[in-house]
Amino acid sequence: MAEIKLPDTKALKVTIEKQLVKSIDEVSIVDLIDLFVSYAYASRASDIHIEPTADTVRVRFRIDGILHDIFDKIGVTKSLHNELISRIKVLSGLRTDEHFLPQDGRFKAKTDHVGNIDVRVSIMPTHYGENAVMRILAETQTFEIIDLGFSKPDLERVRRAIEKPYGMILANGPTGSGKTTTLYTILKKLNKPEVSMITIEDPVEYSLEGTTQIQVDPKAGLNFANGLRSILRQDPNVIMVGEIRDQETAGIAVNAALTGHLLLSTLHTNDSATTFPRLIDMGVPPFLVASTLNIAMGQRLVRRLCPDCKKEKILSPAEVKSLSELVPGVESKPKKYYAAQGCSKCGQSGYQGRIGIREVLEVNDEIRKLVMNRASSQEIKQASIKNGMVTMVQDGLEKAISGITSIEEVLRTVRE
Repeated sequence: MAEIKLPDTKALKVTIEKQLVKSIDEVSIVDLIDLFVSYAYASRASDIHIEPTADTVRVRFRIDGILHDIFDKIGVTKSLHNELISRIKVLSGLRTDEHFLPQDGRFKAKTDHVGNIDVRVSIMPTHYGENAVMRILAETQTFEIIDLGFSKPDLERVRRAIEKPYGMILANGPTGSGKTTTLYTILKKLNKPEVSMITIEDPVEYSLEGTTQIQVDPKAGLNFANGLRSILRQDPNVIMVGEIRDQETAGIAVNAALTGHLLLSTLHTNDSATTFPRLIDMGVPPFLVASTLNIAMGQRLVRRLCPDCKKEKILSPAEVKSLSELVPGVESKPKKYYAAQGCSKCGQSGYQGRIGIREVLEVNDEIRKLVMNRASSQEIKQASIKNGMVTMVQDGLEKAISGITSIEEVLRTVRE
């Protein structure tokens, strides 16, 4: 597949700055929003933050998980704030006369530079005016499971789980850790003419042809629980629930997996082993948790080292000793790693792009017994490690040894 040629970020930045220094009467708000989206796409930013302050407007871009104040030296005049928000609302089909309630929407930005870009919008009233966050939704069509950063053993565990006709596959981690992208990539793998797939999400993140996708709508009384209950009457083979948030949804999801459906979902837990106590805390009987869960995946996203400027780093004995307190067994690993440096190609950050660090807990008879006996997450984790599970920190360390990321980045991400 040919690589998409991204527009030049430097040229886009100069064009945006030229707009920002114009007088209020000369600025094209239509062009400015399109340019912001084009710049975000070109710089591989996931989000654009438009935040009013007392005197100005901050426009920040989240690139590789870190917010950057790109135009801080020029600044965005406060007089542009209402115009920017109104334009975003018009594009998203939101109420332009509502300024005191949160609003959510989405639009496709049509730009000269890259064509259509799917954008999700959140508007929130604040002390100094309305805050807007625009999420640039990455296309998953180019993603394959092999591209997600799984180690070979973990990739085999995932493939075994998705080949089963029923059971649960859960992706766990904090907000922004790539859980939805992981599940959509698995859905893409399962997407065949003979398979009926239905998703219920809040919001629908990506459009996947051949899949029935349902948007949660609390105002209309459509939530995860009653939506999932209705989905089961639609004769699906594969179901994806955006998130298991409450006891009712958890109960219906487990019963769906028990009655011949393959169910994919996410949980907000710190690691894979915590999945089991969390579901039991939600009121799901331990024997149901043990008999329905195929795999639990824990994940984080770490920044990739820039290949053009990363430099070798040899750990000193003191650094190895300090690191061994956080990562057991690091003493036996190679002492050569790589560190971020910074160059013009990565914007002096030393990093370019992101990759997942992961752990995949495959449920076997030993894990089932522990779950049914209400074992702690630590006991389940230790048993999983004994059975071959590689923890997120260990996976991150292997990626650091390979020069994909840095030790500092792995520790920063896991600690968050």
